[in-house]
Amino acid sequence: MNDEIKPINNDNIFRPADDADIDAELQRELDEALGDSSLTDLMDAVEENKPQRRSSSANSDVQSGPVIAIQDDMILIELSAKAQGVLPVKQFEDAPLPEEGDIVEFTVEGYNNNENLWMLSREGAILAATWETIDVGKDVEGQVTGHNKGGIELKINSIDAFMPVSQIERFGGVEDMSQYVGQKMQCKIVEIDKSRSNPSLLVSRRALLDAQAEMNKEQLFETLQEGAVVQGVVRNIMPYGAFVDIGGADGLLHVRDMSHARVEKPEDVVSVGQELKLSVLKVDREEKKIALGLKQAMPDPWEAASVQFPVGDIVSGRVVKLMDFGAFVELTPGVEGLVPISEMTFERRINHPKEIVSEGDVIKIRVMSVDLDRKRISLSLKQVGDDPWVGAAVRWAPDSIIEGVVTREADFGAFVQLTPGVEGMIHISELSEQRIDRVGKVAREGENIKAKVLSVDEEARRISLSVKQLSAPSSDDDYTYSPDDQAARPAKKRKTPLKGGLGAGGLLIQMPEGLPEGDEGEDN
Repeated sequence: MNDEIKPINNDNIFRPADDADIDAELQRELDEALGDSSLTDLMDAVEENKPQRRSSSANSDVQSGPVIAIQDDMILIELSAKAQGVLPVKQFEDAPLPEEGDIVEFTVEGYNNNENLWMLSREGAILAATWETIDVGKDVEGQVTGHNKGGIELKINSIDAFMPVSQIERFGGVEDMSQYVGQKMQCKIVEIDKSRSNPSLLVSRRALLDAQAEMNKEQLFETLQEGAVVQGVVRNIMPYGAFVDIGGADGLLHVRDMSHARVEKPEDVVSVGQELKLSVLKVDREEKKIALGLKQAMPDPWEAASVQFPVGDIVSGRVVKLMDFGAFVELTPGVEGLVPISEMTFERRINHPKEIVSEGDVIKIRVMSVDLDRKRISLSLKQVGDDPWVGAAVRWAPDSIIEGVVTREADFGAFVQLTPGVEGMIHISELSEQRIDRVGKVAREGENIKAKVLSVDEEARRISLSVKQLSAPSSDDDYTYSPDDQAARPAKKRKTPLKGGLGAGGLLIQMPEGLPEGDEGEDN
């Protein structure tokens, strides 16, 4: 060996002086997996759990025995009257398959506790590994012979090896390790223990898989293009999204790119191990980062929104979010509309949508407008029912007297509710015949008040009211008097004196000279 060997834990445990082949993170995980146990302890525990081997023939290098049966992919070999072993059929790919009764040569690789069978191998089928050729960091091939709660047991030629469960696959643990029993597995030697009477190895398959993944990653970054559609497997989920393996490289699927619908938690859409069809949104070759999108690989639900939700139709939706300015309503997954606070109700003015609806409520709304380019739909809750403003000019005709409740005070006047959804406004100048500096002196919120209707504008939804004109007469020019009222009609005052002028005592009239006495004042 070219590498200098030096002891790590004791004189019998060896590792190369240069650990470049063993990743530091891998070593840390191995140390965690082993805990306070040494490799010697683990292998001793494995040996204790195994049944006593049979005669010395089981420990010899090459043995022979008759074929009892061939079942599917395994050949059953008789070792003794009470012991049998299995030999994989695939090891005879380069030679004729034996038949029942034929004598075949094999080596014993281990014992399967679950099946009570010896695991056999055709001579030379497994990669040769001897103490003269193995070393830490070397890639070898072994056969899985058993498992325990800590990992799987292997035979590398005649050498015992152990692989912690964290080193079997690249991501996560393995729930069912029995699936590997009987399989050949390539792995990397990470530790050698010669302290036992039967020396052993600590190996990792994950180290090889990680190295292969790194090679695939480099190739992937050279060829991957934005806009490409790829297959991936979810490996890890974070609050902001999920990391997806797309064949050697991990990309980030951000929560905002998971669905056209609103997503609160990534777990609501994806799960670890799930296979996905994704769109590549961005490739950063310098930083080795990939941004992925799930919703971008799906049809856009907005494309059919104008057909599904025609303007004027009444539709159903679920309230998904409340804001100060209105409520967002999901009409279908991925398509939301906004009910502005002004479109909540005719009955009263509200300060927040929560006064009318709550998140999760299913409501009926009317579609007011659809903007596909900006992906916006305007909705109305109040216009699902009858509009109380329709016919307002007839119900509250000008000059009629109304009675209502003061709903709001403002600097410029008071608002009066005539019926739920309809308010009129009394300007501050129309509250009293006397000049007032504050609305509350005359009209207070919650009080009943009578007023005269001055004008109604249904289109603008405005009604003007007056209190002071309840008692004030109309102008004299507009008043029609009956004949009986003429005597009571007040005399008009002249703004200019009559010809001849006014005396201190009354009207002065200059009589012409020579007028006969007794004729003054008589009518002709």
